[in-house]
Amino acid sequence: MFKLVLSEPGIFKTSFDAISSIVEEVQIEVDSDGLRLNAIDRSHITYVHLELKPTLFDIFECDKPIKLNLDTGELMKVLKRSKSDDVMELSVDAGNLIITFEGQVKKTFKIKLIDLDDDAPAPPKIEYPVTIPIPIKTLKESIQDIEIVAGRVVISVDENNLTLTADGDFSDAIVEYLHGEKVEEPVRSVFTVEHIKEMLKAEKFADKTSISLGDDMPLTVSLELSDNQGELTFLLAPRIEDE
Repeated sequence: MFKLVLSEPGIFKTSFDAISSIVEEVQIEVDSDGLRLNAIDRSHITYVHLELKPTLFDIFECDKPIKLNLDTGELMKVLKRSKSDDVMELSVDAGNLIITFEGQVKKTFKIKLIDLDDDAPAPPKIEYPVTIPIPIKTLKESIQDIEIVAGRVVISVDENNLTLTADGDFSDAIVEYLHGEKVEEPVRSVFTVEHIKEMLKAEKFADKTSISLGDDMPLTVSLELSDNQGELTFLLAPRIEDE
């Protein structure tokens, strides 16, 4: 028996708005511990991890582990048809994922499951020297400020500020956020703005957000639901600067 019912389909929708921008195909694993997704884009630049606990769902029935291999573009087309007050139900039938939205109108969609050559990659384990909590709205607006100047951003952290810096052909930009955290040593890395924008499409997933950073290390953006009910994490490889 496999049946998941969620009265907040927006969590799924905002997650896959970002995920579908990064990866074309995913493997969703579901078992008694919840729903998980681990994926990396074809260029091995961005890694994504999604985990939703059974307590998040109104109904969570999964009597044996199941793997759902899906085209993210096709899934996102369906999720865009949901409304904020809909109740979403997921089930499986004859090689298809069945998605039902029920509100004022009941809508049912079938998405064909696909074959994937490889299992989902294991999440990387990285120890970061710095982790800074920051409202995702603040982070998104900061990236928008940087975007009008250049396509790459230097993200640095010192004892006082999280700073985003961009040098363009005609203008420069510096955005500083007073973080209030204890930082032992300053760190700095360079990233592509467009890749960060893809991750921030998930801004409605959760209000609690943090970024982890180190010298020339990947950037990790973590979004956490309240009561430990789920998390969405992105890991972005740094740009290699010219000597």
